[in-house]
Amino acid sequence: MNTRLKNLRKYLKLSQEEFGAKLGVTGAAISRIESGANILTEQNIRIIVREFNVSETWLRTGEGEMFRTRSRDEEIAAFIGSITLRNDPGDDFKRRLIHVLARLSVEDWRLLEDLADRLAEEAEKEKDRPE
Repeated sequence: MNTRLKNLRKYLKLSQEEFGAKLGVTGAAISRIESGANILTEQNIRIIVREFNVSETWLRTGEGEMFRTRSRDEEIAAFIGSITLRNDPGDDFKRRLIHVLARLSVEDWRLLEDLADRLAEEAEKEKDRPE
């Protein structure tokens, strides 16, 4: 499991300190787990599965895919949760955008959908044009 943890952390492009902070442990603790000196606790496993959408089976055994497949609603909930819980200044634009979207009227949504459809049509035309 220590090698899979390291692979996951590197895949997520997180330092040992950053990864540890998500689990509520130090970077040194992550280093000891990755080296095999310590083992992941059941609580750590639950946090990793929840926080990073990791397949528990993969984490424990190496079988299957690294990540669980999420439904559209689960993806949306995870995104909203990530920008509201972290209080990361880099997420300020995301929070402002979601706030504006939450206040759109039915007519505003129709206009936005129409705009998105037109953008998609234009992108399709661009793709079909010879270079």
